[in-house]
Amino acid sequence: MIDWITVLLLLISGIALLIVEIIFIPGTTVLGLVGVAMVVLGVVLGYSYFGNQTGTIVLISTLVVGGVATALSFRSGFWGKFALHNANRSKFNEEFSTDVTIGDSGIAMSTLRPIGKAEFGNQVLEVRTTGQYLTAGTRIRVVRVDENNRIFVEPIN
Repeated sequence: MIDWITVLLLLISGIALLIVEIIFIPGTTVLGLVGVAMVVLGVVLGYSYFGNQTGTIVLISTLVVGGVATALSFRSGFWGKFALHNANRSKFNEEFSTDVTIGDSGIAMSTLRPIGKAEFGNQVLEVRTTGQYLTAGTRIRVVRVDENNRIFVEPIN
């Protein structure tokens, strides 16, 4: 009797670990490898304890039960309770606002290639040029502030 309990516990635990691996942790991880090892050990012990005929029945039963359990776990919608259903659609600078407006002038604090840091009054902000490269210390002017609060500048000649 203990032989059957050992084989069944190994098979059930192995199949459960494989299902968890497939649904929650896609890819090959330790959990999946342990699950495969437990299923293989359960089948091998089935052949060892009960002979070829019963071992083959254990093997086929394991394949059928594993396939059905996996298919049912996907179709039942049970795992949807664990899934995240909302998405974060906010943007990084969405609520960030500055006192910088079109026409304000400042100084490039770093080389703008085309993105870098610039100082406007006492604020140091990330700015971007309209395509050109500017060295640190270049006097610049704001030409556009877009809806994502990106500040576009050009050199003052």
